Amino acid sequence: MKIIPAKIPGFVKALFPNFIWNIDTTKKELFLTFDDGPTPEITDWVLQTLKDYNAKATFFCIGSNIEANIEIFQNIIKEGHSIGNHTYNHLKGWKTKTKMYIGNVELTDSVIQFQIQNSKFLTDNNRPSSKLFRPPYGKFKNKQSKKLLKLGYKIVMWDILSYDWDKSVSKETCLKNITSAAKEGSIIVLHDSIKASRNLKYVLPKVLEYYSKKGYKFKSII
Repeated sequence: MKIIPAKIPGFVKALFPNFIWNIDTTKKELFLTFDDGPTPEITDWVLQTLKDYNAKATFFCIGSNIEANIEIFQNIIKEGHSIGNHTYNHLKGWKTKTKMYIGNVELTDSVIQFQIQNSKFLTDNNRPSSKLFRPPYGKFKNKQSKKLLKLGYKIVMWDILSYDWDKSVSKETCLKNITSAAKEGSIIVLHDSIKASRNLKYVLPKVLEYYSKKGYKFKSII
């Protein structure tokens, strides 16, 4: 069995206090997040599974995937989930010049805003934010993060990594990574992607059932 750290150490969070690592709450609330979509079949399966448990989540979307899968993206809005920015084409921040990186994020923001403003599902009680940002791979330059914060983005990291995308990690281990560490206010990373689908389809229903029975609610980040 591959042993990997699922929970982010406290000292890492302390190094970057301007990032959101978890939600400060004493309520039985968890915050599921999904990176890299929208993806045909997988994202709609996620949406239906969340709906079965009356759960809300946050989707960190890739701009090019939004444009390729507009109907699926609109389904995310329809179901009342939060939307975050995950760059236009999953950029590696540490290999990208800051000006280009920021431009890529802003391009994605314009794609998201256009889809939100032109959505037939938008209501006064359903206005997803696009000012949530998560860097692909969880890495980018300090200069890039400072610029994004100045532009008003909330940089959302995580408390728990499931490692659902890693094919060397069994579905049982992926589940245990969450259930052994998640607690009130935890932000949990999953992926609505092809690569993660095997683990995701095993883990997501079990996580929803396990914590629902314990009285937890699943909330969107706003």
